[in-house]
Amino acid sequence: MDTFNGLPAHVLLVHAVVVLLPLSALLLALTAVWPAARRRLAGPNAILAWLVVLLVPLTTDAGEWLEHRMPGTPLLREHAELGDTAIFYAIPIAVLALIVWWRNREAGDAAGRRTFLAPLSTAVTAVVAALALVAAAAGVYGIYRIGDSGAKAAWTGSFSPVAKPGHD
Repeated sequence: MDTFNGLPAHVLLVHAVVVLLPLSALLLALTAVWPAARRRLAGPNAILAWLVVLLVPLTTDAGEWLEHRMPGTPLLREHAELGDTAIFYAIPIAVLALIVWWRNREAGDAAGRRTFLAPLSTAVTAVVAALALVAAAAGVYGIYRIGDSGAKAAWTGSFSPVAKPGHD
């Protein structure tokens, strides 16, 4: 997708990633450490996190299309390079969200059948929670850096810090 309703698709898709990836990261952290949240939100978050994994390549592809139609500046190149790392934040969040959901599902079904991912092990739960917190924090910070670089690439030198006369 290159354009949508006359606008570059990247401009629209990026907002979904900037909102949904941190939301999924926050839900991952909550479901990893809080059993009540895990029971209610682990499944929906696993779906959300994998939706984000699908959205990231669409967004970066649309960004590359847009990049080839913009004047090449150092800020734009930096943003493009950082944007290519977004998938490396999205995938660990999605994998861990799936693990948290699967372990929760199996913990409720553990009676008398073989389970995977040790759903009742507190040690495994602690490791998964620690990994989830690290992945969530890295994902939020990474998306912040990517978004900040994009905002600088789009807006640096594009506005005046002083209002037009009569528009204070």
